[in-house]
Amino acid sequence: MRTDDFKSDIQWDDAARQRMKAVPFFLRPMVRKSIEKAAKEKGVSIITSELIDEVKKH
Repeated sequence: MRTDDFKSDIQWDDAARQRMKAVPFFLRPMVRKSIEKAAKEKGVSIITSELIDEVKKH
């Protein structure tokens, strides 16, 4: 996964980046957008694996 896939005002920790590698490449933009939207709504500035779990539940 390229580092430019994560150019955003929201930071991604290493564990979250690793988890995104498991997402099929053609779905990554949609998944990333969904996770970043949830992070902004929650006022989160760093996306973590835990946040991904939370987003997946909903």
